[in-house]
Amino acid sequence: MSPQIRILVVDDDEVTCNLLEEVLIKEGYAVDKALHGREAIDKGEQTPYDVVLTDIKMIGVDGLEVLKAYRQRNPETIIIMMTAFGSIETAIRAIKEGAYDYVSKPFKLEEIKMTIQRALEQSRLLQENLFYRQELITKYKLENIVGRSPQMLQVYKTIARVAESRSTVLIVGESGTGKELLARAIHFNSLRANKPFVAVDCGSLAETLLESELFGHVRGAFTGAVTSKKGLFEEADGGTCFLDEVGNISLSTQAKLLRVLQEHEVKRVGSTDTIKIDVRVVAATNKNLEQMVAEKKFREDLFYRLNVVSIHLPSLRERADDIPLLIDHFLRKYAAENKKPAPQISPEALALLKRHHWPGNVRELENVIERAVTLSHHSLILLEDLPRHLRVESFMEAARSLPSHIPLSELEKLYIQKILQETGGNKKKAAAILGIDRRTLYRMAARYGITIKR
Repeated sequence: MSPQIRILVVDDDEVTCNLLEEVLIKEGYAVDKALHGREAIDKGEQTPYDVVLTDIKMIGVDGLEVLKAYRQRNPETIIIMMTAFGSIETAIRAIKEGAYDYVSKPFKLEEIKMTIQRALEQSRLLQENLFYRQELITKYKLENIVGRSPQMLQVYKTIARVAESRSTVLIVGESGTGKELLARAIHFNSLRANKPFVAVDCGSLAETLLESELFGHVRGAFTGAVTSKKGLFEEADGGTCFLDEVGNISLSTQAKLLRVLQEHEVKRVGSTDTIKIDVRVVAATNKNLEQMVAEKKFREDLFYRLNVVSIHLPSLRERADDIPLLIDHFLRKYAAENKKPAPQISPEALALLKRHHWPGNVRELENVIERAVTLSHHSLILLEDLPRHLRVESFMEAARSLPSHIPLSELEKLYIQKILQETGGNKKKAAAILGIDRRTLYRMAARYGITIKR
């Protein structure tokens, strides 16, 4: 046990104090003791204790006053109360006022040691959780979202205006545009940032399973429900629930979701009781919900409840100017993950990536860059580091711009010249892109009258 963990033992019975001091020192703790409450409070002003183990009943300043003093000045200190059987009610009151736990006298030393260990472990987990949440808040600051195109600037303005409100938000955009990233940005820039963010993919779950996930269920509600279970709305209480692909929810589940939005309460599957919740809903879809409403596939009243604030997330084709920024971001991200220096990208590779249609949007671009960084052993990402289908697509686009009825030999010649130009005359790279060896490249160049320096 680390000697940095400091414990203060407080009891007006000096024998008890000395015993606990001896036992806890053997456990590896740094231990101080105080024989009355006033001394314990004074020591707390001088030393930051991790744990205070204090008796409740003491002459003068009692344990409850010690608890209050530490809660005010040292709220991170763990307070464990010791109480005789006759003052259990006082101990319970202490728990309500912020004590971690209490042990009854006469106590067992093993119980004391276990209670301290559990308290320290819980404190560690809480600190880790706090650190993790602070990391998330930093990660999802608006300035950390990549993109400076006019379309994205409009998105940022909307997020800034809506983040601190309670309004439901509907994010509309193609698959891969980053709708969940945007939902997290809304949450972590809101007053709910320190509360849960719970995401559910409505398109990946069967209807009965989705209802159980969203609303929870009680024991015996269906086959396999051996225990009661909280739903995701309950898990998100105080925070944000992100409903991805909300357009895939069935009409019967839509009715239950509407009740959540209207009444701010949920009813677990198989139960008649309602549970009040405070949850902000952010929904996302790649479908045209208005058209679905017209086709009676989506409830009109639910659509208007979800569509209080609507954000259109542009496709990558609509924000092509952001492609270099995104590439740079992903190069640095995956270089760090692979513990290697961030590479640059060649002008030819960048030009190809800027020309691509990107049906998978930002997610597709990220996958391409991750692959290139992982497989490349160079400080420069070249055409050959990009997936073959992108290079073929580039060739097909170039071929479409050629005159019709061009002979195959002329097409082959033009393509070899193009690849040599894009690789700066590097025979090895050009041959790799063409899928041939260098000798074959020399023979083909000679056949078509292309000059290559050996």
